[in-house]
Amino acid sequence: MRLRSLGTAGLLLLTLTLAGCGDSGSSSGTQTSDTPSSSGATTAAATSCDAVPGEQLVALEDDKGLQASDNIIPAVNAKAATEPLLAALNKVSAALTQDKLVGLNKQTDIDRKTPPNVAKEFVTSEGLADGLSGGSGKVVVGAANFSESQTLANIYAEVAKAAGFQSSVKTVGNRELYEPALEKGTIHVFPEYAGTLTEFLNKKQNGPDAPAKATGDITETVKALADLGTKAGLKFGEPAAATDQNTFAVTKGFADKYSVASLTDLAAKCGSGLVLGGPPECPDRPFCQPGLEKTYNLKFDSFSSLDAGGPLSKTALKTGKVNITLVFSSDAALAG
Repeated sequence: MRLRSLGTAGLLLLTLTLAGCGDSGSSSGTQTSDTPSSSGATTAAATSCDAVPGEQLVALEDDKGLQASDNIIPAVNAKAATEPLLAALNKVSAALTQDKLVGLNKQTDIDRKTPPNVAKEFVTSEGLADGLSGGSGKVVVGAANFSESQTLANIYAEVAKAAGFQSSVKTVGNRELYEPALEKGTIHVFPEYAGTLTEFLNKKQNGPDAPAKATGDITETVKALADLGTKAGLKFGEPAAATDQNTFAVTKGFADKYSVASLTDLAAKCGSGLVLGGPPECPDRPFCQPGLEKTYNLKFDSFSSLDAGGPLSKTALKTGKVNITLVFSSDAALAG
């Protein structure tokens, strides 16, 4: 399960996530890979890869799907899920790429713009209000109390308004509060995370020890989510390409020096010298150090106990105390 921090997701989700992580925002939905690396897995080269300090961070591609797919997806109360509303929300999903999500978070978390203003600018610049119609009545869009969720909720509210709905945004808190409100219809829409919500509903409906249904394949994850959602009175729009999930980052200088763009590249190029940074539980969590070792055959010289994608992890990476660390894929620090 995914860990949240003071970054784009906020501490309010950390308790929920850690509970999910026990076996691993906003959410938590990281999937452990139970599949061993293929028989043709790359054997790490003999190169010792030293840390390369630098301010610019880049995420390495999780090309073997260690993490569950946590794509942004509109969750809608089934009774409120009219065609005009779903069409408006799907238009947002079609426009929301990974780079754009990171850019939105940069505007709120680094440039200190307000989520409503960032949302309005995005809807205007992307032309998301164009061609929408057919809506009527009230639509309440829920948001958790961290900037990414609030920005996305305001984007949803803006397009709903353009479609003819009387829309508003209501900050509800964590998933344990807002998901029941979504089922009851006291809120109508919520910007969700596919893998995280899949596992939340899975454990709610099937028990805390239920086998995971979210996977690294977004199509499979959404299918499982739709089945669970039917029982909860929820429907879903189309998933965006953008995700907010665990990812592992290096500095741009490191990526350039060793020509690595993916975790497979890292295993192939770096046979030693790697110091992994992450939250204290990383050495025991299958999505973290054990997963990297099992799925990618990565070898680590040591582990540095830091935080869950927060300032300690990013500072350690930038200053060269570690050369790879866990962050989140939509973190503003990954903005080019």
